[in-house]
Amino acid sequence: MGVYVYSITSKDHPLPLDDVSGVGDPPCRLRTVTAGELCAVVSDAPEDLRPRRRDVMAHQGVQERLMADGAILPLRFGFTADDDQVVRDVLEERAGEYRERLSRLDGGSEYHLRASWDEDALLRRILAESEEARTLNQQIRDGAGTPGMSIALGELIAQDVQTQQEALAAGIVEALRPYAREESVSPPGGQDFLNVSFLVAEDKEEMFLATEISLANQLGEECEFRLHGPLPPYSFV
Repeated sequence: MGVYVYSITSKDHPLPLDDVSGVGDPPCRLRTVTAGELCAVVSDAPEDLRPRRRDVMAHQGVQERLMADGAILPLRFGFTADDDQVVRDVLEERAGEYRERLSRLDGGSEYHLRASWDEDALLRRILAESEEARTLNQQIRDGAGTPGMSIALGELIAQDVQTQQEALAAGIVEALRPYAREESVSPPGGQDFLNVSFLVAEDKEEMFLATEISLANQLGEECEFRLHGPLPPYSFV
């Protein structure tokens, strides 16, 4: 049977595992693998491990319980090793890297922010600000446009949308950056124009959250902010 790995911590971490269950049905018992100054929280790996809600929530519960008492390097769901010795070998081989990262994560947690812009509101804004777009749009509506005008208008709007969204995303990140130790930007998906995670220290959380609320209020109903946290710092491991 393989080994399921949840987190890497310092050996000095309190490791409050008695009241926490691992993945599997029935839940697997948690244990630790230690090498030098580092410790990995592991359990047996279920043979039929899949991302069921029950197991994903169990994985997350272990991370949240551990991060409440100290810095952790949380592994994403589904990470397994052949046996305890393999885990121990990796802890020894990458000890310096893991200790440095634990030090940088100490006292911090992740906040994940996604933002989207209402398409109709953005289109109205572009038509109000771009004389060229207004002219093309009006000619098309009046039936005086050529077949190529619709394509030209679409390309113009798409370019303006990208420009405005990139500028707004950069402005949001810039406003929140003073209250974060690190940031990790990912490609947005769907209607989102911003997908970013921040590593926020405990003493900066209040200002970080207040600034995020202020930004959301300034942008009004045109933009939707979706902030999640505090979370285990997956994006910074």
